[in-house]
Amino acid sequence: MCGISGYYSFHKSISSKNILEMNQAIRHRGPDDEGFWLYDHDQATSFSGNDSTLKIKEQFPLLQDRNSEIALGFRRLSIIDLSEKGHQPMLSEDEKIIITFNGEIYNFKKLRNELEAAGHSFRSHSDTEVILKAYQEWGNSTFAKLDGMFSLCIVDLISHKLLLARDRVGMKPLFYHQSEKGLVWASEIKVLLKNEFVKPEINWNGVYTNFLFQTTLAPQTCFQDILSLEPASFMTIDLKDQKITKEKFWKLPSPSSENISEEEAVRKVDELLSESISEQLYADVPVAVMMSGGIDSTLIASKSKPFNANIKTYTISYPFSEEEVKNASLAAEHFGVSHEVKEVSDEEALEQLKENIQHFEEPYSSFEVLINAAKYAHDKDFKVVLSGNGADELFAGYSHTLKLKRWLLMKNFNFIKPFIFTKDKFSQRVKNYFSQDYLFDFFRQSQISMMPLEVKNLITPAIYNTINTDLSRYHGLEIKGYSGYFEYDMKYSLSSHHVFRDDLSAMKYSVEFRYPYLSNNLIDYVAALPEHIRFNGIQNKPLLRKTAEKYLPDSVLNMPKKGFSFPVNYFIKNEKKVRDFIVETLESLKKRNFFSTAVIDEWWNHQEHEYDWVKIWQLVTFELWYQKYFEK
Repeated sequence: MCGISGYYSFHKSISSKNILEMNQAIRHRGPDDEGFWLYDHDQATSFSGNDSTLKIKEQFPLLQDRNSEIALGFRRLSIIDLSEKGHQPMLSEDEKIIITFNGEIYNFKKLRNELEAAGHSFRSHSDTEVILKAYQEWGNSTFAKLDGMFSLCIVDLISHKLLLARDRVGMKPLFYHQSEKGLVWASEIKVLLKNEFVKPEINWNGVYTNFLFQTTLAPQTCFQDILSLEPASFMTIDLKDQKITKEKFWKLPSPSSENISEEEAVRKVDELLSESISEQLYADVPVAVMMSGGIDSTLIASKSKPFNANIKTYTISYPFSEEEVKNASLAAEHFGVSHEVKEVSDEEALEQLKENIQHFEEPYSSFEVLINAAKYAHDKDFKVVLSGNGADELFAGYSHTLKLKRWLLMKNFNFIKPFIFTKDKFSQRVKNYFSQDYLFDFFRQSQISMMPLEVKNLITPAIYNTINTDLSRYHGLEIKGYSGYFEYDMKYSLSSHHVFRDDLSAMKYSVEFRYPYLSNNLIDYVAALPEHIRFNGIQNKPLLRKTAEKYLPDSVLNMPKKGFSFPVNYFIKNEKKVRDFIVETLESLKKRNFFSTAVIDEWWNHQEHEYDWVKIWQLVTFELWYQKYFEK
């Protein structure tokens, strides 16, 4: 688990000051080591950096100011093979293939055995070297074989190409900027902004989707000309003519028509989850399980003990989370595992509020409790934490999914929309509901964010008229029913939203979150199951609940679904410090002339609906995002 950065200048060599500053901007992702590789006029050289280990500094010269066409930077968080043999950038024996890799490959031992059988030998015990040898053996077919989370760059001087690739569901982020000058890439956007080719500008198309979905839909970001490499994709850059191509190496399987019983599905999910947990517990550093008190993470904790009898678990306690904390503690006692509760007070939640908001690279709509979870893990020397994230998307866990059947019926009455003339809030909500012509629209509505009409009224006409509000380019196959909704949940709720936020939260404190529910085999199996086994429209996560019955106490199994987040609404209503902070931030925002001041005041002064605070918080985080990335 690390951070990568790099650039390829198409027409001239540029100063290594670029890669030095880029790499420093993600020091938090990898404090254990750093390394560089530069290529200029057919000459390639590896370098150490100020934060490199002593042995690496003895092996490679310190990178100072020099020019290059291609530069790779790397920050290391040592998880597997803690020795210098896992150092990156890693080179093949002939020094013609170079890799930088961020992530973990859980099936690397199996792949290593295959490669050794094919005649390859290894110098380290790292998964990085396995990817390198796999690429030498299988080329681009390697990416589909990797079970894990990854973003990586490979420079292939034999076939004169550079490749960027990202895992199946986007657990590891990879952003890039492409222009006539060159290509720049990195694990975080803030890194790209350190390169001389990249100047920060607002991408209002990205902001538009962000306001509608609580996240920016990939490949867009909120920065102009900065894109997210889409999950399950790789990009190839020809080093001779700079031609760029993109390919997908995997897609979600379609549901099978095979007659599979619920009992068989439960048995297989149980088996695959055990296999995933056993692989993801492997590390050369301490591992813990983060328990929220719900089914997802508690089941992982339960099934971890047979593979690690000394597994540690912990729960983050925040206002109004008493029931979840109690259930997590009872479950830990039930399993007989070590458990601690970290209570996050109001003061602690607010202490680094602005800094935490600005660490994220787009506006968002909550207090990110996972930052506190990562900080606690860091303080306890847990470098690796198993998370239950991904289960809601994979097993139909969100409560709004249960409204799908009703919507499919109600959409037959969408013809009444033009006949709604009143403009009160209730009428606008009804009109918005009957504007959902596609499954994608239903997915958008379920994200509990701004409505399209609200965004139109908010953004000043001069800006709004430049936005491409046609979102059909984000539509999937529009398969009727749950299978179509599942595709959107996996692509946008998971990849663009949850694991992206997880990564930034964890890596802020140099911690690696792992996701046992997101193994290749488990995703492939569940996605291909007949729809009725995964979704019944009555109860969320029916298949996972059946799987968990023999492991979990009834108090956990019967607990209603609740998000793992701070009660922002409570803070806004009851904390004067927060209200003053919001008022001050909104006043600053109003001076920018991006948004209607009347609409901002209306939203702030008339919070009536349960989720009206979401819109306010999106505006607050927009302003803080703008301050961080656009004001010097």
